[in-house]
Amino acid sequence: MTATKRRRTRGLSDGVRYPRPTVSHRVISTILRHDSKQTSYKIALLRAVNDVVLAYPDVHGDERGVAVPLRMLAEAWVAYYWPFVADGAPLPQGVRSIRAGRERNDVSFRPALQGLRRRWESLYGQSGAAGGWLLVEHMRVARTRAGYPDTFVTAYRQTLREMAQALRMPIQYAGPGTWTVFERPRRLTPADVARRLPGAAAGETCVLVAGDLWQAFREVSLWVEALCIHEWSHFTERVSGGVTRGQAYALLTERPDNRLPLDWERNHVDLLMLEGASFACPWTGRPLGVGGYDLDHVVPLAVYPFHELWNLVPADARFNRDRKRARLPGEAALVIAAPRLERTYAHYGASDDLAAALRDDVALRFATHDTDPAGITVAVSALVSSIAEARNVARF
Repeated sequence: MTATKRRRTRGLSDGVRYPRPTVSHRVISTILRHDSKQTSYKIALLRAVNDVVLAYPDVHGDERGVAVPLRMLAEAWVAYYWPFVADGAPLPQGVRSIRAGRERNDVSFRPALQGLRRRWESLYGQSGAAGGWLLVEHMRVARTRAGYPDTFVTAYRQTLREMAQALRMPIQYAGPGTWTVFERPRRLTPADVARRLPGAAAGETCVLVAGDLWQAFREVSLWVEALCIHEWSHFTERVSGGVTRGQAYALLTERPDNRLPLDWERNHVDLLMLEGASFACPWTGRPLGVGGYDLDHVVPLAVYPFHELWNLVPADARFNRDRKRARLPGEAALVIAAPRLERTYAHYGASDDLAAALRDDVALRFATHDTDPAGITVAVSALVSSIAEARNVARF
């Protein structure tokens, strides 16, 4: 059997469609495998772009390219680098160098991120390796961000600024030469034709991701993440002087459990139920009452930590804990659940607070942010299907 035939047979037998390699696919692979690296910045850059592509399924690359705010990439870096700045156990993420007789930080933002983690843990206790993911979700959503002291929010934003500055280096030097894969970051003006991501503020500094490169990330998202983590684990082992690649892998793949506080959302749902709103579990159809439900993440936190209101729906507690767990709904389940999800979003619209939160959270995530309950249901179903296909996630 020829090599080509073996590849075709393997693809048919396991049910996975393998996209044909393109120039953009090879660019991603070459940066990860062959570019010189004094820090883990280049790996972290590609992983962050990959995560952003996954998180915005209704944004498609075309000849205009997609403008990605450096702030969004920096948010991803908070989550990635969080495990490496623990007090008492810092792990190097770059080759140490001496300048003017003093040892430089391995990564420029280490003091800022380490200080931020120290502040978090002084307020809320030990965070663990996945604490950065939780923090980023809290800061992204206005109602959870409001629960933090102003001084902490200021420190968080300063950390993002320092990371955004550090991002310029791998953006410039990714690939051969300079500015060969990404253009120089710039503030977009109303005259720019690049597609903008939901939640991007006017005047934010963005990096332009070419349309074909954006689509390449979408097509091979799972492969890019796996290769990023593989190369990052090897890099950490090489520069840390004691940490094995297995230990680094565990830190890089840690995801938050269901520790995000949901008291605000739950209290508002309880009020709606007490006022007569009729909720049913979207997955089983079982009627739900006060105290007799879970607030389920449609996209589980273990898959992607969306803490936005469109992703939180009352559900049958037993089904959520015993069957759904970290799985995504399949296409048939989504079809059956659609009218129940639509009714849930309609009930949210009857509460002034929930309606405002839902409107804001939909605008953060979806390019065509239709706040009509039917439109939200369609957008959420499409996001679920996109993530399931990109990451080959188990479904029920």
